[in-house]
Amino acid sequence: MTKTERTAYAVNGRQLCFFAAFLAPASKLLAAPALLSYFAKGDLLLPALAHYLLQGCVLAAILFLATRTEKGFFGLVEERLGKPAARIAYGAYALYFAFSVLSPLLDFERFVYTAFFDTAPSMCIFCTFFLFSGFVCVKGARSFGRSADLAMPLFLVSFAGLFILSAGTADFSNLLPLFGTPISSSAAGFKETLGHFSDTALFLPLLDAYRYKKGDGKKIALSFAGGGAFVLVFLALFYGVFGPLAPRQEFAFAKTAQYFPGLAVVGRFDLLLLYMMTVVLLFYYAFILQSCVYCFTRAVGTQKRVLPSVVLNAALFLYVLLCTGFYNVLYYVVPLLALLLLAGKKDGALRETSVSGTQKAQADSEPKAKPGRQAENGRESGSEEPPERHPERRPEEAPAPAAPSIKNEKRAKEAENV
Repeated sequence: MTKTERTAYAVNGRQLCFFAAFLAPASKLLAAPALLSYFAKGDLLLPALAHYLLQGCVLAAILFLATRTEKGFFGLVEERLGKPAARIAYGAYALYFAFSVLSPLLDFERFVYTAFFDTAPSMCIFCTFFLFSGFVCVKGARSFGRSADLAMPLFLVSFAGLFILSAGTADFSNLLPLFGTPISSSAAGFKETLGHFSDTALFLPLLDAYRYKKGDGKKIALSFAGGGAFVLVFLALFYGVFGPLAPRQEFAFAKTAQYFPGLAVVGRFDLLLLYMMTVVLLFYYAFILQSCVYCFTRAVGTQKRVLPSVVLNAALFLYVLLCTGFYNVLYYVVPLLALLLLAGKKDGALRETSVSGTQKAQADSEPKAKPGRQAENGRESGSEEPPERHPERRPEEAPAPAAPSIKNEKRAKEAENV
């Protein structure tokens, strides 16, 4: 290969294999396990496996495209549909990369603060990532290849160490029974974690700096399957350690090894393993921003990357800073609002007390009217007293007839004889 070809094709098949096997899986060990366990519970391996099957099909299509042309995806779009269509595709990809990294950067920042600092650090600590990312974004695709080469030993040592420290405290019976979660819950877990498993889109920009060689497709596919195996093993280990408490463990790989008994004697040497995995994550997120800058420069038709890199990283730094500051502001604002509500409640109670006292004083100061005068006032005002209720009078009963006397009976008999 000539020097010109080495410059044009700065990425080789080995580096793509390392990216698929070691760089991409690291991003799935941060927040995705807690989300999967929240929705799918013990069946969290099923949506993860479905993700890898879907992304494997996408990767197969990309590799098939690489075997058919050396121009890459965007070069093929430019050849078939013209330069404006290719620029629109580049611009859409740049926006996709910029927005896809917003939420992961916040998770990554909170992971760094909670895992490596006992007290709340300065909010500007995380700006060192954007200095590193700005440097990487200016460089070409060759920096991606070197990052992939460095990520391989760091990931393997870190993953193996965390697995050894965590396996002794894991109870894999937490994963049983299989298919114990409804399909709708697993489908919800698949939908909610789709963004965490969509990193095969990063292969398309790399096709512009990669020339396919015979046998590379199988190697990359096997490497992608190996990365999926790493993720599935870690998910089983994660749920085996925490069980039903797994949805509350936000930063998964930082917490699985903390129950190893030797840490109480030797100290937190597991932090060294976390440092290694954090470096791999630095390479991964910096590569996403590098792809964003690359696609943007191709969309606008320029080769200068310094200004887009500075603007992108400065904007993301302000975004992370403001989002972190938002929570810090709430930490102080909420108590102040509570005090204001209490003060408003006390003022309202004082006002009600003063109003009731004034009304009582006015009622006491008014002269009391006589009863007759009150009745006249009532009739004048149109108020009528309710009529008195009298008991119903029964009709007078007729006197009972008097009993006939003896003399009257004798007289009546004499008159009949006559």
